[in-house]
Amino acid sequence: MPNENRKRGKKHKKTQEHSQPSRETNEIPQSAEHHNRPSWIIPVQELEEPHPEAPFGYVDPDIKAYFRTVDDQIRTWQQEGPYEEDQAADLDPNEAKRIFLVAALSEMSEKEKQLATDPDCSVVLERMAHSMDDFVRRVFLDSLSGSYEALIKHRFASHVCQTLFTVAADTVSRETKGIYPSVADSKDKGELRTLTRLILDICEELIPVFTSLVMDPFASHVLRALLLLLSPRSSAASHKARSNVRSKKSSAWKTRQGTMKSVFADNKSYDHVDSIRSVPNQFHEAATRFVRVLKSELSDNEVRALAANKVASPLLQLILEVEADHGESSLPDSLMDHVLVGIITICHRNPDEQLEASDYLVTLLRDPTSSHLLETMVSRCPDPAFTILWATYFRGKLARLVTHPVANFVVAKAVERLNPTQLKDALEELESSWNKVIGSARTGVLRAMIDRACTLRAHEKDICQAVCNTFELFQPKERSHLVSCVLALKPLRVTDFLLHNDIKLMAIFFPKEYMAAGPTKHSSEDAQQSSKKGNVDDSKEPKVQGALILQSLLRLNEPHCTMVTESIKSLPTEDLILLSQNPISSRVIDVLFDSETVPFKVKRTLVMSLIGHYHTLVDDRIGSRVGDRCWAFADPYLREKIARSLVAHEQFLAASYFGKFFARSINLYLLQRRPDEWRELQSQSKSSSGSTISPSALPSAPSVVVQRPNSDDAEVSHPSKTSKKRRSRLEDEIDAVFNASLGAKVKRTAVSATGSCDKLVVQASDQGLEVVLGAIRAAPSDDSGRGKRQRKS
Repeated sequence: MPNENRKRGKKHKKTQEHSQPSRETNEIPQSAEHHNRPSWIIPVQELEEPHPEAPFGYVDPDIKAYFRTVDDQIRTWQQEGPYEEDQAADLDPNEAKRIFLVAALSEMSEKEKQLATDPDCSVVLERMAHSMDDFVRRVFLDSLSGSYEALIKHRFASHVCQTLFTVAADTVSRETKGIYPSVADSKDKGELRTLTRLILDICEELIPVFTSLVMDPFASHVLRALLLLLSPRSSAASHKARSNVRSKKSSAWKTRQGTMKSVFADNKSYDHVDSIRSVPNQFHEAATRFVRVLKSELSDNEVRALAANKVASPLLQLILEVEADHGESSLPDSLMDHVLVGIITICHRNPDEQLEASDYLVTLLRDPTSSHLLETMVSRCPDPAFTILWATYFRGKLARLVTHPVANFVVAKAVERLNPTQLKDALEELESSWNKVIGSARTGVLRAMIDRACTLRAHEKDICQAVCNTFELFQPKERSHLVSCVLALKPLRVTDFLLHNDIKLMAIFFPKEYMAAGPTKHSSEDAQQSSKKGNVDDSKEPKVQGALILQSLLRLNEPHCTMVTESIKSLPTEDLILLSQNPISSRVIDVLFDSETVPFKVKRTLVMSLIGHYHTLVDDRIGSRVGDRCWAFADPYLREKIARSLVAHEQFLAASYFGKFFARSINLYLLQRRPDEWRELQSQSKSSSGSTISPSALPSAPSVVVQRPNSDDAEVSHPSKTSKKRRSRLEDEIDAVFNASLGAKVKRTAVSATGSCDKLVVQASDQGLEVVLGAIRAAPSDDSGRGKRQRKS
């Protein structure tokens, strides 16, 4: 066979050739049957069932490629810092972004549902939702109407709906205040519903299927966002409720997507709208309808089953919050009554009846998932129901519950509602169990009791004695070790061994730095061995739980909070600096300044004890922040003492990465040159709002590093052309005096407090200026007699 007639491929393709005519023969009768019918009859085409991953169809590849570029551009804008206005451009800084966003929205028209269900484009819609104005949000939500049941059950579209409900809170708040966007004239007929009306219509669409969506892994998160939009009360919209809107997996995935915020520079204030936003009364009625639907369609056992479900339990918590906000949780046969196994009904029928502990609630107390629901019920149930709940499930069992890894959180939440009598009984019951609490590092109950005693202003002496007994501080002289013991969460017998072996507080709180500097000659052989191996005992580092206990103790009344302040006062200066430079223990110093019960004299003593060591304190990332707190507290007289002590360390602060900012706020240059103006400036900054003036508003000292002169300093820096003229011009007697005293330099003093730098002052340091000028005038003007020195041959 000639080569040009040969074909590539496998042989034995006759079977395919024979099968092809059979397919054609099947089409011929259909076409003949179609020709026999009248022309106006069209056969019905069988519709393919939509794919569950794309119920509204797939997105065209070219459209997906376009929206990838949109995502890259918007992500770049969202990750940028504050917009810096271009000096050469006169256009609106947001104009280019608006044009870009309008083009993307035009391309998105009539494809919203397909894009929302696409795994790649759904993220782009979430990112664009933060930059949409009120009108675009209304159009976008309206385009999804009628399909929300399918969208919120979709894996990717549910996140789009959740983001839309979150950003819709700002628009609803503005519509409640009567602020509506201006709508341009359009040829499209029809009326666009307001966002408030759209949200209510969405609720009407979801209410018939609400009970089936509660346990859906994707829809439950959307329902939480919707309930937070409908009932933005302080309790329901708390930080814990908002943290439960997304799962941990979803939150981690969203974090990897980068910052999602508005790309426009004029929308910075929208982040603070949540605290002051309002909703119409129809939203409260819609939220109540969801509660009533769940209560009417589910039985008692079905409601209790939701508590143990990982998907439905967070939503049930939010529903109980909404029910309590509307005052329906105290009624018999409410949802909270169902979960509490009829305790509320018993309170209305016979409050004195003794109840037996229910196995269901005992299980909730120790279950990692449902214990969060029990925390909500403990904090929101009516007072008579809480009394029965505490007496039945907590009293007499606290010794075991406070050390349980799960139940201790529920007990800490219950302690926040105790009355003085119940608090006294709880302290007596736990008197012999505090050592186990510290040993297990589950200090939430102890801290909750301190906070409750501070709120009630009762049993503060008993709680302080309990803390001392916990850390084995039985004698008054031993209480000076309170801070070291509480921060390390170790009793005195453990820390006393280290202290008596000449291992200072640095070895307890900062073992890494201590080992890096080398152990002392008195340290034990074990410490030397661990330093050689590079091992660090984490048990010696400050604990967050210990710092929180000290912060709570500082909020007690004056006779009792001094127990902590005296312990801090007894620390050596170097240990106090180390305490202030640790990110955990430095929070104790912050609360010491913020607490209203700590005496003013104690705060002032702490600030004065650091005089002479501030340059060491602020030479640290955390220590510089504590130094700013001390500076903000100090009065003008104390500020001058601090500043005078830092004059000798000015170069050290200028070379420090963190200390230079502290030195800039102190403004040592102005203090040395013009002390009266410095004192007046400090008095004004202290009297106005009680805070220091920002460093940009203060007169700044000349930098040690040579800086490039700008156009504003042209008169001071004197360009080279002017310098040549001055050198070529004959000097008069005044120039000679200043050149002799100051050199060929012009110094610029600090500007005034108003920030104006147009007037410069040249300061002469010679006090006998008049004498020098008189001597110059008396000198002969003829210098011809002074010849050049001849060179020796």
